[in-house]
This record gives sequence, structure tokens and C-alpha cells, in this order.
Amino acid sequence: MQAHERIGFVGGGNMASAILGGLLRGGMDPAAVTVVEPHAPARAQLRATLGVQADALPVPALAGCAVVVWAVKPQQLQAAAQACAGRVAGALQLSIAAGIPCAAVARWTGAQRVVRAMPNTPALVGQGMTGLYADAAVGADDRARVARLLAPTGALLWVPREADLDAVTALSGSGPAYVFYLMEALVQAGAQMGLAPADALQLVGRTFAGAAAMALDSPEPLARLRERVTSPGGTTFAALEHLAQAGVAQQLGAAALRARQRAETLSRELVDSPT
Repeated sequence: MQAHERIGFVGGGNMASAILGGLLRGGMDPAAVTVVEPHAPARAQLRATLGVQADALPVPALAGCAVVVWAVKPQQLQAAAQACAGRVAGALQLSIAAGIPCAAVARWTGAQRVVRAMPNTPALVGQGMTGLYADAAVGADDRARVARLLAPTGALLWVPREADLDAVTALSGSGPAYVFYLMEALVQAGAQMGLAPADALQLVGRTFAGAAAMALDSPEPLARLRERVTSPGGTTFAALEHLAQAGVAQQLGAAALRARQRAETLSRELVDSPT
């Protein structure tokens, strides 16, 4: 965001706070932020921790915002957008409400420029992965504005088709849960082998983090990195042979496809359902 621009948030939950916290650490004036948050405890938390003004209802200050971030639950977006439409139509709309297409956001807000974002929960610690799609009315300057706004949350990836966001949801939006699921299983195995749970978590967590860093930094394919750790007849070979026999890779792929199918279904339900 530019220093002279105002930004509005509709919804002030964890993801909005993560974005806001990054902006404020980067030097944005809290007075340039407008937050609409209907829940009193959340408003109090925003004021106490971030020093921004938060109101229960849409306020006139929304009309002066260059960007409005929609950080409400998908089921609440239509009502919230229609309540604010008279004040936000001229702004760039950034929606992090999963499953709601750009066309619906534009229709409900009266706006022309809409960007959809699919973040994931590691954004809360600055290690997130966010997939982004911009509708045809969004130009290069607006894309750059969104990139600056979301940079503190982690890495960004623009996709060419809005339908690709369903795959983003399946891989990275839901992805942290897959990682936690695998980590839980390995930590439990460590405990069964006599390790203290805290020690097992350190071993597993640091191993996941380090392996992910290697995968992103190395020019070699994942299969080659895996082979480098796997000596024929060794311990890793025995473990991977068991996973292969159990069909774990196929099941993980099928799980991601199931998540994408559910994302597609939810998108239709959210837009077509009566309000």
C-alpha cells in the first residue's frame, strides 16, 4: 500500500489481523485503516493489539478506501457486501472469502475490480502461501498493490484461471491440515518408540521444515531428493516400501482431488443458495 492510501477491512478475524499486523509493521499509519467487525470482543482485540479503529457497522470512512479486504466467512459475504456497497464500489476489492467468485463479489458490491485470494493459516506466522486470481478489470498497478498488501503473510502465486483457485484450495488452503495429520502420526510413532512427545515434535517439525526448504531451493526434482536419502536395503527404504505397499501416495492424491471437488461444490452452493 502507498503511504497516502486508506485501506478498509470488513471482518477482523485472524487472517485480517495477520495482514493488518504486517502492514502496520511496515509503517502504515493505524489512522489510515478502517475495520468493520460486528463482534465486540474482536473489535476490542483489534484496538488493543493493533491500535486501529474498529466499528460494528459500515462507516463513512469506507468510502475513502483504495482497497477493501473482505475477510468474513463466505456465508456472510453477500449480506456484508450489500450493506457496504454504497461506500465501496469505487475501491479495489480483495476477497479472502473462500468459494465466492469474482463475479458475485462485483455484483454484490457494485465494484468493477476484484481480486480473490486463497491464503492458508501459516500466513499467521508470515510463512503462508496465497493463491491469487484477478478479474479482467484489474490492472498491473492493482496487482502490485495487492502484492504489497499481502507480502508480510508469505509467498504469493497468481493463477491464470479462477477455477484454478479450487486446486489452490485443495493443495495449499487445506494443505496445512494434511501436514499436521502426518506430523501427528509421526509424533505418535516417536512416543511409541520411547521418545518424549515434545522431543518427537521437535524432530518431526524441524524435519518437515528443513525438507520443505530443500525442496523449494533445490533444482533437482522431488524424486531425486527422495532417492538421495534412500539407500537400497536401508531404514528409509524399508519405510518407503511400506508406504508404497499401503498406497499412501495414491490416497494422498485422491484426498486432494476430493478437496477440490468439495471446493467446487461449495462455490456453487454459496452463490446459488438463497439469503
